[in-house]
Amino acid sequence: MATESDERRVRLFRNGRNQAIRIPREYELEGDEAVIRREGDHLVIEPVRKGRLLSVLAALQPLDERFPDVDENLPEPDDVELY
Repeated sequence: MATESDERRVRLFRNGRNQAIRIPREYELEGDEAVIRREGDHLVIEPVRKGRLLSVLAALQPLDERFPDVDENLPEPDDVELY
């Protein structure tokens, strides 16, 4: 639940046919794109974070061990007829 110190009253206004809100500086989101969704009577706005997975993967060190052959002891697959 929000407390008095982490909430702020803001005004809604019209921007063309859209309803808009000015986000106070202390609530600014990073980036230039966001995702908005409704949860009951609440609107949740989250920044779109691009490229984070790729930067994490690029920072990983290569593994020194050989990847195991996971299907080594499995029986041969059955033939399947598709209709």
